[in-house]
Amino acid sequence: MAENNEMDDWAAAMAEQAEVEAGDAKAQTLDQFDTQKAAQGTENPINLEVLMDVPVAISMEIGRTNVNIRNLLQLNQGSIVELDRLAGEPLDVLVNGTLIARGEVVVINEKFGIRLTDVISPAERIRKLR
Repeated sequence: MAENNEMDDWAAAMAEQAEVEAGDAKAQTLDQFDTQKAAQGTENPINLEVLMDVPVAISMEIGRTNVNIRNLLQLNQGSIVELDRLAGEPLDVLVNGTLIARGEVVVINEKFGIRLTDVISPAERIRKLR
């Protein structure tokens, strides 16, 4: 019963997010690619629908650091590793290692999530792939 209640809270949070977003993001993205295709003047249509079910790895990064092996081997429970970010800075959202957004941590029913605060434009993401 508690698990169902947690799912209801996540569903409510997701529904709230959907209401906030303006327009259909999928249609906007596909329209943008159609516009790029038309600008290139290609006769063979590109079917992006085949890519929609490809799984990708999403990770949230709170910071990074470099340590030498000597210090790495000395880490134990309770050790603190200093990261390259300040407290309160946004987290990076990476898809297959590529930055797509930044966001802030949220907690709903003792589970962590991330609220996106800054999304990298699709054109900029494609530019970074090249």
